[in-house]
Parts: sequence; structure tokens; C-alpha cells
Amino acid sequence: MNSCELRFYKLTFHSRHLASLGAHPAAVAYSMTTLGAGMMNSIFSFYYVKLFLNKYKISEGAFHQSQVVYMVWNAVNDPLFGYLQDNSHVPCCSQRRLSILYGAPFYAIAFLLAWFPWREYAPGDWMSGVHLMVALCAFDGMLTFVLLAQCALFAEISGHHQSRLRLIKYNQVASLIGSSSVLFCSLHSQNMDDFPSFQGFTVLVAVLACGCMIYTGLHSESRFDTKGSAQRSNYQGSGQSTLSFSLVTSMTLQILTNRDFQLFVLMNFFQVFMVAFCNNFTMIFAEHLIPPNVLPSLAKSFMYGAGFICPQLVVLSSQSLLHSLGYYKIILLTFYVEAGMAAVMLVLGPHHYYILAFFLTANMVLVQAAFSLFNLPLADIIDSDLQRHKRSSPLSSMVFGTNALFTKPAQSLAPMLVVSILNQFGYENLKDAGRDANPSDLEALHTTMFYLVCVVPMCIAALQVFAWKPFSIRSSHTVDTMYIDG
Repeated sequence: MNSCELRFYKLTFHSRHLASLGAHPAAVAYSMTTLGAGMMNSIFSFYYVKLFLNKYKISEGAFHQSQVVYMVWNAVNDPLFGYLQDNSHVPCCSQRRLSILYGAPFYAIAFLLAWFPWREYAPGDWMSGVHLMVALCAFDGMLTFVLLAQCALFAEISGHHQSRLRLIKYNQVASLIGSSSVLFCSLHSQNMDDFPSFQGFTVLVAVLACGCMIYTGLHSESRFDTKGSAQRSNYQGSGQSTLSFSLVTSMTLQILTNRDFQLFVLMNFFQVFMVAFCNNFTMIFAEHLIPPNVLPSLAKSFMYGAGFICPQLVVLSSQSLLHSLGYYKIILLTFYVEAGMAAVMLVLGPHHYYILAFFLTANMVLVQAAFSLFNLPLADIIDSDLQRHKRSSPLSSMVFGTNALFTKPAQSLAPMLVVSILNQFGYENLKDAGRDANPSDLEALHTTMFYLVCVVPMCIAALQVFAWKPFSIRSSHTVDTMYIDG
């Protein structure tokens, strides 16, 4: 184990030592899954597109086919797992902590699938397309199973707004440590140029992440585990099948007709698109638009790391604002700032390299920071649904799963759309040619990239403002509790 791996291991070990502090054990246990998932998800989302496009040299057709299959599976598995976790008789599905405990090893194995080629791929090899399809679907399936249970825990550990803010705080500390995996991975593998070192680092991450999530599975509890069991028994006693089609249809329609849920889903769709856009293409845009003599590889490694680490620092430093203003105003403000920064960058042009580097990083930070707060409005929507329909326990997993049904396709649409646009301007042929390529072709590609960097955030943020403004749950930060804990 070299020094970079050792530092990362020690950083993770110290975060796991937080459990011994005992101040808020429920929050510590909850956040350990965020730590493990953050380590894996940050690396996966940041590197998989570049890996398959540049190293495995997947064809555009195979890339799109894999993304379409992934888009369908990505949308379907969330409500499917959500319904199973809210209504199943099997403890590993119905109890949140057991879903995390038993799902963790499979989640870690699925994370490793992408980084080890099945054979030596030739350019356009059909096998690389199958590899991408399997890797995406397996990783997302296990991610959904584990993190859907964790999302349900967020709403079910406590109904107090202050307790939820504490969960957010602990969660952001864990996410801060977990997202540093991109920085350490980038430094250790020279931005993936040293591929064997990259593979070794991913194995280390998988082992550490699995251990973190197992900790959650052993020490976390939902207030509604026993209530949920009683509710399922009542359904059976009344002769009603908990897995009936009419029941799931009725509950889903109740969720879908919630006006605030509709507005949140629309806004969240665009946010998921932006998260995928930033995660998948920031490295590609930076390498093409910022010359290496202006920003060397080491500086870019810290830039990429900052894009994942700083969002957690922003959220942690905004705790007092969340208490006083609430998440509604803060999320709305980030949309205005994103649109304003993109407009300024578009006016300045592509040759202000340091400003462009700052903009790429700051935009990624804002998008990720706002996205980190989205459990708060979803938890309030779950509370609203619980009160409106007088349920004995909340449909937490179903709400999160139904939200994902409509928002997760954006994770595939973003890379499909951007890769299609880039290939229209020769990216498939110019990605390896660098600055030895035809200057006019390269200039056209770089101009297209710059417009994507500026116009996409500006337009998406404007659409989000219109979608988010009518959201009506704005004062939960002033209410002590939405329902009684017990």
C-alpha cells in the first residue's frame, strides 16, 4: 500500500472512529452508508464515461444502446424496490438496516465490475458495449436497493426538523470524506493514466465502503419497523393482499396527485441531469478547454477533487441559513447563482482559462450542494402524505422510488445527449489526437464544448426556477415536528 492509499485509508478509518464518540449514534450509523456510497459513487460517476469512451473505445452506437437499457432499468428498479421495501414480508427487504446490511457486499462487487475489462477491447468491440450495460445495471440496481433503504431511514429516524438537520450535518461530513476518493484516486493514478494503480485503488475503496455500510446495517433502526409489521398484519387480517395490484396502484396515484411532489419531481429531473452532466464531463471539458501549460495535471486533480469535496463544506457551513431561511429559499438561490455565473462566463469567452477553471469547479460545487439538500423536501412530502391519508406508517421508500422513476432517466439522457453533440463535431476521432489534430476541427470541437459548459447550466437553472417557485412546503424549518415520534 503506497502513501496515497495509506492516507486515504487513515482518513476513512478516522471517520469510522466517529462511532465511538456516541453523541448522536443514530446519526453516525446513518451517515456511515453515505460515507461508503460516497466513496464508490463519486469514483464511478466521474470516471466511467471517460473509461469506456477513451480507454475501452466503445462505439457511439453501443454507448447509446447501453444507456437506453440503463435508463429503462434505472427508472423501473426504484419504484419496484421501493414497493418491495415498504410492503415485503422478508426482513432483508422490509427492515431498512437489513436491506443495507445484506446489500452492502453486492453493492461493492457491482462497483468493481466496470474497472476490469473482460478482454482486450478493440475499437468498437461489441463486448465493451455489453460490459458497459452490465456494469451500469448491476451498479445501479445495488445502489438503489441500499440507498433507497437509507433514504427511507432519513424520513423514519425522526420527524423533528432539527433532528433531520442533524442527519444532514452528519451526512455531509461523511459525504465530505467519501467524496475525497476522487481526489486521492486522481493523484494515485495520475488522472487514470496509470490504470493498474487505478484498479488497485478501486478495490481498496470497495472493501472500505462495504465495511462502512455494514456498520449502518448493524447499528441503525427505523421507528416504523414494528409499526410496519403491524400494518402488514392488519392488511392480511382484513383479507387484503399487501402485494395486490389495486393497492400499489392506489398508493402510487395518491403520491402522484400531490402537487408539491409533481413540482419537486420536475425540478429534480433537471437537477439529476445537471449532476450527471458535471460528473461525467467536467474532466473531459477541462482537459480540452484548459491547456496543460496553464493548468498542469496535478492542479487539475485538485480541481476535480474540489468539485466533490467543496459541496459538503458548503452545506456544512450553511447550517445556520437552513435553520433561519429553510431549504426552499436556499435551493432557489442556487439556481439564480448558477444561471448568473453561466451568463458571465459566456460573455467573457473561453480564453480566460483560470476563470473557466473556477467556473467549472464552482458550478459543480453548487449543483452537488443543492442536490445534497433534496432529502429535506422529500421528507416533508412524505410527512404530508402520511397526514393527508392518515397512514399508520409512511410510504418512505415508495415516495423516493416514485420520484426516481421520473428523475433517474436524466442520468442516461445527459451523457447520451452530450456524447451525440460532441461526436457531431468529431470528438470520437479527435479525443486522442490532442493538439496535433487539424486546428480548425479542434477549434470547432472546443467552441462546442464551451457553449455546452455555459448554455446548459444557464437554461437548466432557468427551467428549475419556474418549476420550484410554486412549491408550497416552505416553513418546515419553523415547525418543531411534523408528526409525533414514537
